[in-house]
Amino acid sequence: MCICAVESLGIKYLLPPYLDLNLQAKELITGVCFASSGSGYDPKTPKILSVISIPNQLNLFQQYVGKLRNLVGEQTSNDVVENSIYVISCGNNDVLLASLFHTRTKSSSEMASYAGFLAGRASAFLRQLYGLGARKIVHLSALTTGCIPAFRTLLGGVQRQCSDESNELAVMFNEKLGHEIQRLNDDVSLPDLSVQFVDVYTPLLDIIRRPENYGFVVTKDGCCGTGTIEFGFLCNRLSPSTCVDTSNYIFWDGLHPTEKAYKILTSVIMKDINRLLY
Repeated sequence: MCICAVESLGIKYLLPPYLDLNLQAKELITGVCFASSGSGYDPKTPKILSVISIPNQLNLFQQYVGKLRNLVGEQTSNDVVENSIYVISCGNNDVLLASLFHTRTKSSSEMASYAGFLAGRASAFLRQLYGLGARKIVHLSALTTGCIPAFRTLLGGVQRQCSDESNELAVMFNEKLGHEIQRLNDDVSLPDLSVQFVDVYTPLLDIIRRPENYGFVVTKDGCCGTGTIEFGFLCNRLSPSTCVDTSNYIFWDGLHPTEKAYKILTSVIMKDINRLLY
């Protein structure tokens, strides 16, 4: 979604990863990506999935600020950092892992407590990001995790229904995160901070429930392979049974929406990005 947003703004076609060994210095001025797919607010999540943790991503951002300052000078670098839009999508993998291992063994109050823990970690992260110069931030909600194809397969029973437990945890996290973000926006000790909380849970759920309104046909399966479980490197040009026309599918693989679905969700995000820009 972040890539689609960058394209919609006309900044560049792709947002290059900061750790790209071939990254050109000029890219630092127009934006780079620090995200590590699979990371989360729970410190255990990046360890389980062997990805870059949020604290380490912050360290990379701090390193970036130093490089930018050396490239364009302190005044210009401050302007770039303070006026840039920071789009954050984090929490989905925490919800997914908790859903997979804990929702059926933990009570509702315990899961609510975990959602609060995640939201608290998110708030601390946003404060740290502010401390490094960020002022205009868009934080996406968790998605409809219980309805992704892989979780329908793993948790949805024979009929592969949406996992209510996973969706409920996502809703809990979103509600608590929204409250934390409101507190940050109201905090007088954080002047000029503006954090927009964007609900992408509801529009994705609407797409799943009313696919015909958006031009989709297949809701339960991904395009790749069997469409029930494969994701990541398991989805490639050698995967058998991969669909020919992705435009009929909400999901590309077991975890991720298709480009068409992402672009629909991006239109929601753009409304909040435009509020920060104008």
